[in-house]
Amino acid sequence: MYDCVIIGGGPAGLTAATYLARFLRSTLVIDAGDGRATRIPTTHNLLGFPDGISGENLLVRMHRHAAQYGAELVPGLVDRIDRVRTGFVVDTDAKTFSARSILLAQGVTNHRPRMRQETHDRGVAQGLIRYCPICDGYEVRGKRVAVLGCSDHGAAEALFVRHYSDTVTLLAQDSSQLSVAETADLARGGIAVERAPVRDLSIDGEFLHAHLADGQLLQFDTLYVALGTAPRSELARMAGAGLSRGGGIVVDAHQQTTVGGLFAAGDMVEGLDQIAVAAGQAAKAATAIHNLLSG
Repeated sequence: MYDCVIIGGGPAGLTAATYLARFLRSTLVIDAGDGRATRIPTTHNLLGFPDGISGENLLVRMHRHAAQYGAELVPGLVDRIDRVRTGFVVDTDAKTFSARSILLAQGVTNHRPRMRQETHDRGVAQGLIRYCPICDGYEVRGKRVAVLGCSDHGAAEALFVRHYSDTVTLLAQDSSQLSVAETADLARGGIAVERAPVRDLSIDGEFLHAHLADGQLLQFDTLYVALGTAPRSELARMAGAGLSRGGGIVVDAHQQTTVGGLFAAGDMVEGLDQIAVAAGQAAKAATAIHNLLSG
C-alpha cells in the first residue's frame, strides 16, 4: 500500500510527488500523458527560465526531479477510485493499487474550436492559436488578435487582451449571448465584434484565417480560444467529493476535498489556471497529506 497515489503527472502532480518523496512517503504517480502542459510551446512565466521553456521539457525535468527522490511514475488511465476502510483502492486499465491517501491532479480539458486536428496542433505550435492570455499576452503585444468565444467569457478575454494590442476582434459566434453592458464595454475598448459564426480556421504561412458564415475571410496574427474548459472531475464525483457549479473540485484551505484523505490540486480546482499556482497548491496538499498520515 502506498502512502499516496497521485493521479495526474502534470506540474501539480509532479510537484506533490517531489514533496511527498522528500517527506519519506511512498508515492506513486499515475499519468495518462494527455495533460495541457505537454502542448505548451514555450512558457515565460516560470522564474529561473528567463529564455522560456517548453511544456514538454519542463515535464521531463519535473519527472526526473520527482524520481530522484524515490517517487514512482507509471503510465496509465485510472478507471475508478473507491473508499475502503484502510484508505483507497485505485483501479487502472492495467492494474489495481492501494493507497492511504489520494491526490487528484488531472487538470482540465480545453473546449477546442471546430477545425482539423492537424491544423489546430500546427497553429498551437506556431503560436497562431493560443489559450491563455495571462500566460502569453506579452507575446502578442501590438499584433492583430482575434478572440473566439461568446457570452461573458469571450467578452472578458477580449477586454483583457486589449491591454496588449490596439487591434482586437471578438469572433462572438452568437452575439445574442452578449449583454448590453458587455457590448458597451467592448465598444468603449475599441474592440470589433464579428457576429457571424466561424465556419473554419486555416493557416496561411504566418497568419491565421477565420472563415465566417457570412462569407468574410479575416486574417489575424494570433487567435485566443475562449470557449471554456471542462474539469476532469469524474473520479472525484465517483468518490463522492463535492463539486462547484462549474464542475471544479471543492477543497479546503489544505486542498482536501469533502472526502477525508482525498485531495486535489491544479487546474481542476477552481481558481487561476497557472503552473505556479498549481505547484503552490500541490505543495500545500503534499504537506497536509504528510501531516494527516503522521496523525
